[in-house]
Amino acid sequence: MAEKEDIQKEIVRLQNFERQMQAVLMQRQQVQIQLGEIGLALEELEKAKDKEDVYKTIGNIMIKTTAKDAKTDLEEKKILMASRMKTLEGQEEKLRAELVRLQKKLQEEMGSSDEEA
Repeated sequence: MAEKEDIQKEIVRLQNFERQMQAVLMQRQQVQIQLGEIGLALEELEKAKDKEDVYKTIGNIMIKTTAKDAKTDLEEKKILMASRMKTLEGQEEKLRAELVRLQKKLQEEMGSSDEEA
């Protein structure tokens, strides 16, 4: 009976890891989208002269700034997002390894409990 309880606990752990993996994948997708948008914005800013006025949005308002300052802000944000992406990739790798390990363990445990029955 204890083995069935252990198997149930492992199944719950597996499901929790799967949920965590989904959350990490969603966050990664959002960061990829943001990196793409930053890249497009930087391309457009390259066409502007450094002292030319541009507008950036902060929350629900637009603020006037120079193209140079906007480029600097976006480059910093790009570095931050790239760092976040690396962190998420590391989390995904660890979760994926743990999922594989748990799946193998469950298959072995379920196979041995079938043999005992």
